[in-house]
Amino acid sequence: MPLALLALAIGAFGIGTTEFVIMGLLPEVANDYGVSIPTAGFLVTGYALGVMFGAPLMTVLGTKVPRKRMLMLLMGLFIAGNLLSALAPAFAVMLAGRVVASLAHGAFFGIGSVVAADLVAPHKRAGAIAMMFTGLTVANVVGVPLGTLVGQSVGWRVTFAVVAALGVVGLAGVAKLVPDLPKAEGVRLRHELAAFKNVQVLLAMAMTVLGFGGVFAAITYIAPMMTHVAGFADGSVTWLLVLFGLGMVGGNLVGGKFADRALMPMLYVSLGALAVVLALFTLTAHDKIASAVTVFLIGALGFATVPPLQKRVLDHAHGAPTLASAVNIGAFNLGNALAAWLGGVVIAAGFGYTAPNWVGAVLAAAALVLAFLSAALERRETAASRTVAGSLPVERPTTTVHH
Repeated sequence: MPLALLALAIGAFGIGTTEFVIMGLLPEVANDYGVSIPTAGFLVTGYALGVMFGAPLMTVLGTKVPRKRMLMLLMGLFIAGNLLSALAPAFAVMLAGRVVASLAHGAFFGIGSVVAADLVAPHKRAGAIAMMFTGLTVANVVGVPLGTLVGQSVGWRVTFAVVAALGVVGLAGVAKLVPDLPKAEGVRLRHELAAFKNVQVLLAMAMTVLGFGGVFAAITYIAPMMTHVAGFADGSVTWLLVLFGLGMVGGNLVGGKFADRALMPMLYVSLGALAVVLALFTLTAHDKIASAVTVFLIGALGFATVPPLQKRVLDHAHGAPTLASAVNIGAFNLGNALAAWLGGVVIAAGFGYTAPNWVGAVLAAAALVLAFLSAALERRETAASRTVAGSLPVERPTTTVHH
């Protein structure tokens, strides 16, 4: 794999750390600014909304900029947002910093996916995308726990300053290692928007929302579920999240490897197994060892869907894939927000802390149904095109008779 993928992975590591580390630092931030925990929660919501809206916005703004330069500009935005968060004198300024940093998120992964895929041979594209996303998954194993520890020990502002420094390393890596890829000629905004007329692109995005939503329905409420149901101590939740992150790392790499060989079968297996494991989590959540194993499997199966779904969007939005790729990153965050809300609804309705697992299982099963539908439509389109090709008259070479 090219060294340029390492630079993209470093950027992804910083972005993944800043996205998730805030969840472990909410009490400290809320206490510093004198706001309630629910109010501090807007730092999570604001970031997610910034990703959803920033992904298409920043990608559209970058359509006339070479991809390497756009990646560097996005890392600059990421650095500025995290520095603003680290130095924010008031909560509103902190929230603004979070939103500024989030604007880089979707476009970086969207454009980065296209660049990663262009750096390798066609049969290695999913693996290259997975390599970049490894930075995001490793952030959940290393960056988030360490960032939380630093924030709780010496102050949350130091955590965001360190994350900004990671952004500087990522920026330098992109500048040094990513080649100056030529801008796609003849691609206009209307070409990028035309990708959304493709049913397969829309189905892949819907699978992203539902499949990853299934993961977050359960993981959003892992703390109360593990402490109140499984019987873990509060301090164990961090290590359970590390276990979840390790599952993400493994699933991402396996998903990338097998998606290059058999993309749709990889989706069938990962989505089907994810639905089953989430349903079983309602039972395994009552046992410490079984629940820990299940948390790992949810991370692995959930992230095994990421490289194949991102590659499927790129494949079907060929010619103008950048905007579709970035919007698909926004779809992950839409799934996270939707699933977290639905999980909260069933808990508030009195169904218990394990109820979100059923929500997740239903969402993952719905994604599996869409995968079968997508494949069926693709087979029909292929058969139709063969029929049309077979019915066209074969041109016979004309012979000129000389007298």
